Amino acid sequence: MITESACDYRRPPYLPAWDRPQRGFDAQRIFGTRREGAPATQVCIYSHDTFGLGHLRRNLAIADQLLRSADPFEVWLLTGSPVIRQTKLPHGLHVQPLPPVVKTGAERYAARAPGQLFGLTKGYREALIMKLVEEQRPDVFLVDHAPAGMNGELLSTLALIRNELPRTRTVLGLRDILDSPESVRRTWQEQELHALMEQAYDDLFVYGSERLHDVVAAYGLSTKLARRVQYCGYVVGPARFEQLRATDGGKVCWDRQRSGARPVVLVMAGGGGDGHFLMDAYLQGICRGAPNDFHSVIVTGPLMPGAESQALRNAAAGRDDVEIVAYASEPMPSIRAADLVVSMAGYNTCVELLAARKKAILVPRSVPRLEQKLRADLLAGLGLFDAVDPDADLAATLSVRVPRALAAALPCEAGWAAVDLRGAERVATALARCASRLERPIEDLA
Repeated sequence: MITESACDYRRPPYLPAWDRPQRGFDAQRIFGTRREGAPATQVCIYSHDTFGLGHLRRNLAIADQLLRSADPFEVWLLTGSPVIRQTKLPHGLHVQPLPPVVKTGAERYAARAPGQLFGLTKGYREALIMKLVEEQRPDVFLVDHAPAGMNGELLSTLALIRNELPRTRTVLGLRDILDSPESVRRTWQEQELHALMEQAYDDLFVYGSERLHDVVAAYGLSTKLARRVQYCGYVVGPARFEQLRATDGGKVCWDRQRSGARPVVLVMAGGGGDGHFLMDAYLQGICRGAPNDFHSVIVTGPLMPGAESQALRNAAAGRDDVEIVAYASEPMPSIRAADLVVSMAGYNTCVELLAARKKAILVPRSVPRLEQKLRADLLAGLGLFDAVDPDADLAATLSVRVPRALAAALPCEAGWAAVDLRGAERVATALARCASRLERPIEDLA
């Protein structure tokens, strides 16, 4: 068990030996403190976390808001993130780690630990999920992004809930932009996800705005599903807003003495697993001549392969105007303090840039999904950020765009006001309302 005061790694007797290389990713739980007073609404959040940090960060933001809410909540997080033990957790959160897997292609996965069979890893994850739901019998089961879970690992648990736990309300939380509408419709049809959502989910929360992206129309949701959709706004946790309001600005990830009085350009790519192309192009663009009059801070991320990270360090060697940082566990103070951010266009990164009202250049990846490109184009169309096509000569483009963006004025107030950032707060309110009407609608019991 891991408590808030000490770490005591105890291996359950049923844990298979092949889990040992995974740095303690066994069935232990991180226990928080149960609130006194009114009975707490139990919420179990599923976050598959097969690639990057986005799902984990969004679900931690929601959990943090729930645990700070005036309504009493007890929150469990099921996560397959490989960095959960290095992540600062909201006070009072219970965590059930799942053996990590990594996405290797469209609907293809592998165990993250070398030598482990994916089938065994998936089976163990599925058993842990079902065991927790059976034991806790949560009031609300909130699923992030994947209706059937990673490779269908939630199907057994969803069937259990529908047949044995009639008072557990099931909620699917979706980013507003998933991929091109055509691709989402095709995938959902091939995997029969429309039917699954109709039968297995009572509510659909959209982490975005209907005015900016209408998921009902884009993804062809049925009339029955459309009635269950609630647009919550973009999700930013209360801790992020606290960091924005902090008078001291928080600790930044770079050496302030080294940057001096120069403007700072912060280059980020989430976990870094697929961010090498951006950082390599950035370095090529700014290192073509003499040192710049701005300071570049490149955060490689905890998931970037070691060879790629070392290649970036080699490319920046000898440059006083470039600093390579492995990981920023709390990125918001650095985002707030930077003069310009160059990043990919993942959901959480964009939302935090919006919350910080920061000048940014977005360089979206275009494979395996168009999600980031569509998001970058949307935000660029609002006049909030600059968007760059990664398929062009990215190094040459960035060498021109970065100095131009540093000199540009911030977007006008009307642009920022067009984006709703109260998602975490609305999710907490909606879940409290869900708990007050735990029985499913009559139409779904027929």
